[in-house]
Amino acid sequence: MNAEYTAVIKEDGDWWVGWIEEIPGVNCQERSKEKLMESLKDVLREALEFNRQEAIDAQHFSEEPIAV
Repeated sequence: MNAEYTAVIKEDGDWWVGWIEEIPGVNCQERSKEKLMESLKDVLREALEFNRQEAIDAQHFSEEPIAV
């Protein structure tokens, strides 16, 4: 499953800063636009996994693999 998110980015002096519009707390600062985009992807993946696990834990559900 691929989802798309919006990276809001800006060059600020010697730095590139940005955040993911849809997910609060996902923000980064890097020396190049390319590195900023990589960092945003990494932090977004971590935030999504954390939020997913937190939601599962809060509801006392577990996940089990099933093959068909």
